[in-house]
Amino acid sequence: MIRITCIVLYVILITSCNKSQLAQTPNILLICIDDLRPELKSFSADHISSPNIDELAEMGVSFQKHFVNAPSCGPSRYTLLTGQYGPAGNDALFQRAKKIAQGLSIDPSMPEWFRTHGYTTVSVGKVSHHPGGRGGADWNDTTMIEVPNAWDKHLMPVAEWEHPRGMMHGLAHGEIRINPKEMDVFQSVEGDDNIYPDGAITDEALKQLRELTTTNRKPFFLAIGILKPHLPFGAPKSYLDRYEGVEFPLIEHPDKPEGRTTWHGSGEFKQYNQWGKNPNTDKAFADEVRRHYAACVSYADSQVGKILAELKRTGADKNTIVVLWGDHGWHLGEHAIWGKHSLFEESLHSPLIIHYPGIKRKGAKTDAIVETLDIFPTLCDLTGVEIPKFVQGVSLNGILEYPNMIGHSAVAYKKDVLTIRTATHRMTLHKDGFVELYDHTTVENETKNVADKHPELVEELKNTLKDKMHYIKTLHNK
Repeated sequence: MIRITCIVLYVILITSCNKSQLAQTPNILLICIDDLRPELKSFSADHISSPNIDELAEMGVSFQKHFVNAPSCGPSRYTLLTGQYGPAGNDALFQRAKKIAQGLSIDPSMPEWFRTHGYTTVSVGKVSHHPGGRGGADWNDTTMIEVPNAWDKHLMPVAEWEHPRGMMHGLAHGEIRINPKEMDVFQSVEGDDNIYPDGAITDEALKQLRELTTTNRKPFFLAIGILKPHLPFGAPKSYLDRYEGVEFPLIEHPDKPEGRTTWHGSGEFKQYNQWGKNPNTDKAFADEVRRHYAACVSYADSQVGKILAELKRTGADKNTIVVLWGDHGWHLGEHAIWGKHSLFEESLHSPLIIHYPGIKRKGAKTDAIVETLDIFPTLCDLTGVEIPKFVQGVSLNGILEYPNMIGHSAVAYKKDVLTIRTATHRMTLHKDGFVELYDHTTVENETKNVADKHPELVEELKNTLKDKMHYIKTLHNK
């Protein structure tokens, strides 16, 4: 009898220890926001209404100088999800998936890595380049998986927008982009949050969060991708109303740059109906565009608020790491560009906020330069999961504990062009050897190429760039 009792007590003790150990394994909540500039109150922009993101920043550490590794959705999300530099095109993840299908040995993605280390992994919305993570004409082909082996569930509610492609470029009440010229570049319609696509994404995210915190016995990695403020700019009118009478700051260096740069003609923006107006020459129209972009930011912020409120309601906030990440920046008239796709600061600078239970530096703002590649090793470090040798970023745990620490240089790329950002300069190197060098300690900032005045610095940064990206020639040929 005593022996049986001891066995029972031993089983209870082991079970209790396992539960205790399980409870100590942090969950991960990754919130990805499309085309989000660091133009938020928590990033020193007083004219923007973003209370929920700002509250998260007050609870965590905001990286004021976070830079993405590519100025468009596909390759930027490649670096987030793999921890590695990759191809420069929007099909970067599909290229990787094709290699996996061919039987080639490919390093696991971030969600796959956590999945193999005991996590339940779920994605909702736009986490990889295609919302829902599938290919095909309407991005819903279940035989074409963008990030194989990554997710236990990868979900994309489509509501009245019919399919993920319709959601991605949708406007109010199920409007789908067919001919961009016939779709307005911005819009504001009376109604609640669910008249636009992100309402359905958020509802599904809340549902998954409830399931993960009630029926799932493993730690979870939940990634949620919010579409706005991606083009076309559309949000319920209540969010646009927030900006009635709000004074927006002047657009910095609004002129098209002289000489050779990565400037472009804002083709993504101009494909939509603009009523014959040009924001580069029509200040009133430029202000309208900026206000509608801001309304989309506030709309996205509201979705973030719902997600964080549900996390707190479930009690899982006490054991969950929260990362909020913008997939790249966006020009609102700077350098006469309306869009991303350049290698100027505005395309590459985006918000990054990290919060975790027990964080010591609540509300800290760090000016350390960091890059998207660093998120994968940081999450490993914070959860106690082994940091894989194949990741090319570094853990930011030291900066989270000591925000005044110095960061490192940040690299980004387009096809045939590379750029590196240090604390004082940005150097952009073209495939044929042409160099742009900008001094961020001067008022000219990225409007004056000073490469010819600093040949030694140019050579130093070229060497740093080559060291940091050992396969630079391969990347140029992608």
